[in-house]
Amino acid sequence: MDFALTEQQKQLQVTMRDFVAKEIIPIADEMDRLQEFPVTCFKKLAKLGITGMGIPKEYGGTDGNLATLVVALEELARGWASIASIIDTHVCLGARSIYRLGTEEQKRKFVVPLAQGEKQVSFALTEAEAGSDAAALETTATKKGDVYVLNGKKTFIMSADVCATALVFATIDKSLGSRGITAFIVEKGTAGFSVGKKYDKLGMRAATTAELLFEDCCIPAQNLLGEEGRGLRVALSTLDEGRIGMAAQAVGLAHGVLDASVTRAKQRVQFGRPIADQEAIQWMLADISTHLDAARLLVYKAAYLCDQGQPFSKEAATAKLFASEAAMAAATKGIQIHGGYGYMMDSPMQRHFRDAKLIEIYEGTSEMQRLVISRAILA
Repeated sequence: MDFALTEQQKQLQVTMRDFVAKEIIPIADEMDRLQEFPVTCFKKLAKLGITGMGIPKEYGGTDGNLATLVVALEELARGWASIASIIDTHVCLGARSIYRLGTEEQKRKFVVPLAQGEKQVSFALTEAEAGSDAAALETTATKKGDVYVLNGKKTFIMSADVCATALVFATIDKSLGSRGITAFIVEKGTAGFSVGKKYDKLGMRAATTAELLFEDCCIPAQNLLGEEGRGLRVALSTLDEGRIGMAAQAVGLAHGVLDASVTRAKQRVQFGRPIADQEAIQWMLADISTHLDAARLLVYKAAYLCDQGQPFSKEAATAKLFASEAAMAAATKGIQIHGGYGYMMDSPMQRHFRDAKLIEIYEGTSEMQRLVISRAILA
């Protein structure tokens, strides 16, 4: 496996770094404080083709593969994890999922506007009592003629307040357990489909999160994604890709922490010399850098296997587990290196710290990643 970046990926990396410096860094803290979805930023990324990465041009995308998307996500998260999370959800959990599993009609109708960034999408699996235990979901889908009637509530759904399309999971028969779960594509404006409470989050605040409500919401049968009773497989295969994106975000966040910490260590003078001369600081920087490099290689390996059409579930879980915990550790050390200033709300560290914690939780907690990994080892 050759993990060296292609010339195209190197150019994308340069483009993203320039975009982050000019378009993201200046607005990140204010948008985070306001907890406001960055519509303008999203549209600018769409013009650059980021919302269509990994989608063929015939369906509105810009071709490429997951490995290339990983490069973009890392650079975005290096500046602001919220926008990287929005793109990961939109592309991996939304557009690419419908592209991989949808009918030709669904691809033309839904994937094209998503890939072009004309509409936003949400991935609606989680419920109040169905987080890690996705099979316990309570949202129901009852077939009546040529429609399915959805009833239930989804919680902690990213981009729920702005989405025009939602990939929704419901059970056609609770007695079937996981074999009753089915995936549906639901459009904004459908009667009985509404947005509920918007959540006030600790981190990733601009990656807005809210409830989605379904009250006798009639979905045409042609909006069924895949087959009845195969929804959990749809969800798990989609989350595998999403976890690689999450891991890439963690790598980018840790890289941002390292950048800021190196700058601070060189500038901050104590006892007559920069704190970068202190061995204690040097060792913290070395730890962050070492874990960052290891996490990046795990992400590249998982993305490579996915792009080659090989099994990658264990590798995605490994990358997400290691990278998310490395990012959290990096953010903690970053605050320590910054000292008292690192604990202030005008420090870049506080946002990295708050954002890093969520990466250990959503799209599969660290505990669930360990479960996936151990099951693969013991199989």
